[in-house]
This record gives sequence, structure tokens and C-alpha cells, in this order.
Amino acid sequence: MSETRRIFLRNLSVEASIGIHDHEKAARQRLLINVEVFLRPEQALQDDIGEVLDYDFLRQGIASMVAARHYNLQETLCQQIVEFCLANAQVLSARVSTEKPDIYPDCDGVGYEIFRQKP
Repeated sequence: MSETRRIFLRNLSVEASIGIHDHEKAARQRLLINVEVFLRPEQALQDDIGEVLDYDFLRQGIASMVAARHYNLQETLCQQIVEFCLANAQVLSARVSTEKPDIYPDCDGVGYEIFRQKP
């Protein structure tokens, strides 16, 4: 039997220093982050957090990454988040997107997405 498992963070809202324009460098802006990690199949689970990838680990790691520096490009931040996710041995692949929801009044957001699998 084939099994696919995933953990996701949907619309994680952070205040980020991101962008190439002077006004973006001068003030943090709202950024929405979506993450899906696809995991190795589990053997019989014993209902213990130590057996699974804790999504608190993902949320805290991503929040720390965003807070640590200014990013010129959403592409750079997405690449760093996907690398962070794939560094975990349980993760087979990851999809990460970032979205600036407050840039244009005529669209819900602008963003970038990356999907990467381990070789």
C-alpha cells in the first residue's frame, strides 16, 4: 500500500523586511507563507510527538529565518525555507510559497512558489 503524508502551514502571517524598493527596505510588510512538506511513510505510530515532524518546529524555524535579515527577493526567502525543510531526514519534498498581500489594490497578492524533491 502506498501512502503520502504531509504537514502544512497555511497563510502563516509574518512581518518581513523584504523587497527591492526603498519603501520596502524602510519598513516591514505583511507576508503570507505557505509550506507543505511531504514525509516518508511511517511505520505503526504510537501516538507520540517524538515519532513525527512537529509543525511547531517548522513554524518557529521559518519565523526565525524571516526575522533574521532583510530579503531583497521572495525567491531567495522561498529557497532558504525549502532548504530548511529538506534538511530534516523525514522530509522527501517541500512546496513553499510567499505572498505579499498588500502590494496592489487590484489583486489579492503577488508571490512566488517553489517545489523541490530530494534526489
